[in-house]
Parts: sequence; C-alpha cells; structure tokens
Amino acid sequence: MSAQIIAADEVVRRALAASRADETIVLVTDAHEASLRWAGNSMTTNGSSVARSWSVVSIFRDTDGSARVATIGSTSVDPDDIDGVVRASEDAARVAEPATDAMPLIEDTSANEPDWDAPAGSTGIEVFTELADGLAPGFDAADRLYGFAHHQVHTTWLATSTGVRRRFVQPTGSVEINGKRGDGADLASAWVGVGTRDFVGVDVSGLLAELSRRLDWARRRVALPAGHYETLMPPSTVADMLIYLAWSMEGRGAQEGHNAFARPGGTRIGERLNDIPLTLSSDPRAVGLEYRPFVATPTSSEATSLFDNGLCTPKVDWLRDGVVESLIYPRATAAEFDTTATVPGQNLLLTGGTDATLDDMIARTERGLLLTTLWYIREVDPASLLLTGLTRDGVYLVENGEVTAAVNNFRFNESPIDLLRRTTEVGATEITLPREWKDWFSRTAMPPLRIPDFHMSSVSQAT
Repeated sequence: MSAQIIAADEVVRRALAASRADETIVLVTDAHEASLRWAGNSMTTNGSSVARSWSVVSIFRDTDGSARVATIGSTSVDPDDIDGVVRASEDAARVAEPATDAMPLIEDTSANEPDWDAPAGSTGIEVFTELADGLAPGFDAADRLYGFAHHQVHTTWLATSTGVRRRFVQPTGSVEINGKRGDGADLASAWVGVGTRDFVGVDVSGLLAELSRRLDWARRRVALPAGHYETLMPPSTVADMLIYLAWSMEGRGAQEGHNAFARPGGTRIGERLNDIPLTLSSDPRAVGLEYRPFVATPTSSEATSLFDNGLCTPKVDWLRDGVVESLIYPRATAAEFDTTATVPGQNLLLTGGTDATLDDMIARTERGLLLTTLWYIREVDPASLLLTGLTRDGVYLVENGEVTAAVNNFRFNESPIDLLRRTTEVGATEITLPREWKDWFSRTAMPPLRIPDFHMSSVSQAT
C-alpha cells in the first residue's frame, strides 16, 4: 500500500524535529506544471504534472567559528523517508570541509508568512482554454504554425532552526509561436513569444498578426555579407543579451579580476557606460514580473549562499542612470570586501529610454538591420563578456524607414556591456520574453535599442 502524501509544511516540521545538527534548513518545493504543444496547425500534445522536491541542510558549528555543512535532496513523497534524508545530511556534514561562506543564519522572523500552512498553488491544462480559442483562426490560415505553451506554479517553503518560516507561490508562463510560409529555398520562418503569469489576457491575435507581418517581410530576399551594421534590437533580443550580463555581475569575480566588471585596483562600480540614463534593475514587486522576495537555496555559489536563506531581496539597481551601481555579493563575500550584501534578482528591467516604439525607430532608420531573435548564445571571453551566437527566424533589411526584405542569418560576436556603451537610441520598455534563456529566466521588461555597428562576424546557414 502506498504511503500517504503529507503536506509540505508537515515535511518541514518532521525534518526539523528529526534533526540533531547544530542548525538546520529545510526547503520544500511543490511544482504543478501544464503544457500545450501544436504543430502544422494542429494541437498535438498536452499534459500536466505534479512533483515535489525537498532538501535538508545540516550545519555543525566548530569552536573555532568555522562551520561544516551538507545538503541532501530528495523527491520522495513517502514520509517514512524523511528521517533517512536528515541522517544522510548530518553524516555528510560531519565529514565536510569547513564552509568558506559560513555566516550566522538569518534570525529575523518579522517577515514570516501568515499563510505558512496554506496548500500549494496549482495549475492544469484548463489554463490554456483562452489561448487555444485564440489560436484557432491561425490554424485556419495558410501559414503553418508550430508552438509551445508552458505554465508552472512552484510553491516554496523555507524553514530554519533559527525560526524563519517563508512561503511563496511563483507562477511562470510563456507562449512561443513559430510560423512558416513556403518551402525549400522559398521557406520563410518567424518567431514571436510572450511571458505571462496566468494566461489571462494574452493577446493571441496580436501575436499572430505580428507573425504574419514578419512573414510578409520575407517575400523579398537579400543576401548580405558579414560586417558591422546599424541594427535595431527588439525587446526580446535585448533581454537575451542583458540576462547574460546580469548573470556575470558577481562581486568576487570583479574584486579578483576574473570577470568583465573588474578594472585595475577594483571594480567598475561608478563607471559610466552611456550618457543615456539607462537603469537596469531587479524588483521582486514589479507588476507582472513578481518573484520570490527572499533567498531560498539549498547550495552555495559565488552568487548565493545557503547561509543567507530567508534574507529579504529588495529592489536593486545594477545600473543607474547609465552608471554601474551594484554587483552581486552574498553576505560572507560582502563582509570580506567591506561592502553591502546584494542578492541576484529573478527579473530584469531596463528603463530610461523614450516612449518610441520599435515601429517608430524603424521609421527613423535610413538603412540597417532588424534583428528579431537570437539563439545558441555562448561566452567567448569572460574578461570582456564577449558573447557569440546565431540569428534565427527573422533578420530583416530596413531601408528608408521601411522593412523591405528578409536577409540571411549571421553569427554575431558582441558584448552586452559594449552594446550598452554604443547604444544611440532607446525606446519604450515593455514586458517581453527572451528566446534563448526563456527556460531559465523569463521575467523581463526591455526597450528596443539602436546599435550603430552591431558585429555580424560571419554568415550562417541557420534558418
């Protein structure tokens, strides 16, 4: 007979009660997910799932002030397994090397959740009803549509032996549609996507109209060589580049000269990148892009420390008015370098531009490229944050204020830091969906950018 599944808060209670370590951290995440896929103008698959993952962190403090720590994770829903996971975590901690990021655990319980024992948030395929209805007219048209919709609702419980009790429900959703027209050498392909928390009010007709417009642009084809081109980057492509920048803003790496935010004698804090008052920020309360307002991690890295579990995560400006303002510092690293602890964000917003739309910027372009999506982005040089990647599903030629043709794909070589330095025009910020990093980081709001000399390093055969 299968074991009875117990509530997440009960898993926490039993794990803390079973612990014999000096200090204990317990993390539980209940994940409800639903997906919908279509191909060739027909729905193909849909499904939903429910899963639980949880971790026990055991900490033993030594008399010299050091701490030994270990984390054991599990996906078991059998309550009889709790004691074994706790014992395994303790056994591993006793023989672990001293932690380099040891700090006192957070003890501030003022932010503890009043709904700590509430059930997990949930989702199911019914969340896609409005989306499916909106796709129907597109399925009846001549273009071939392919795509994927995904909705996740992850509820996280965090508890520590020092009294912290935090809970957060994180909904994350996205829609991606790829449209194809023609065949063989005449094949045209375009992509659009949008992020959403709940699939309410997704403008499916607007997405289909934009997809059709981009396919219309491909009626004429022009071959262009590699080189430097004035380029308009829509919000999605800006997001893909700046997400990698945000991931690279680790304070220790900058202090020790290992990343692009290092400079002789220190870091780039205070360095001006552009006279345009660009502000790049993460804000857990940004409307439509909300994220968990506290640290919840089972392991440590250069960006986060398990000793910081429960630490509140306020809004942070990474760039402010064109100047580098903040870097990522867990508490231990911040203490080492005598600075303020700063937690990485789970959303990213770039503001400070005008109210210009992408169409406004196209109308002001004499000759240049419109770069609609990026993919397969990889780091080439961490010292300069040079990235390489490919264009896909739509690079277009702009002439005399109009999009006049589709052009071939390229491999590009660019640094997001240098892109910000060279930006000459910034439009209106809007919520957007990155294409390359969508599975890891989807909550972004970006403006379109004008880059006078975007480097297309070689021609690509990608379609």
